Amino acid sequence: KLDYWVTGYGTGGTFTGTGEAIRAGSPGTKIILSEPKTAPLVTSGKPQERKEVLGKFGAPAASHPEWKAHPIQGWTPNFIPKVCEDGLKQKLHDEVILVDGKESMETAINLAKKEGIFCGVSGGATVLAALEVCKKAPKGANILAMVPDTAERYMSTPLFEAIEAEMNSEEKALFDSTPLGK
Repeated sequence: KLDYWVTGYGTGGTFTGTGEAIRAGSPGTKIILSEPKTAPLVTSGKPQERKEVLGKFGAPAASHPEWKAHPIQGWTPNFIPKVCEDGLKQKLHDEVILVDGKESMETAINLAKKEGIFCGVSGGATVLAALEVCKKAPKGANILAMVPDTAERYMSTPLFEAIEAEMNSEEKALFDSTPLGK
């Protein structure tokens, strides 16, 4: 039994599509949406201004007034995407958790170091939100943090700025102890 599903949003496709499937197949599962503290578009309660483009209504007419730059790449563009808004209007989510960008980056690095999960800042942000859920959830609850990301595309970004390109002496010694390093 899945008790909680935690996700962020970029286009909102994962949130809305998976949210609809979870609501249909497991209506008791709590859906937790998260977004950056510095760009609280959904939690602001302010609607996204929309316009018609090529005969279709729904394109953003302007940046959302609550948007500010944040380091969680792939999440929360400067508008609420229409597909995300559709999921919000369906009330697919039970709660929205705001996450800090710096803490999200630290979580992503810790996931790589301690768990072998090589993800970007958005993956770190999702797991950070899930860890907040863990603090409140009943003992034994099943919590799924979906991390549809890889860190390979972020190698030259601030996410990895503290990691040197060359191995230090400790890393070199570890490598030398492996069959490949001999």
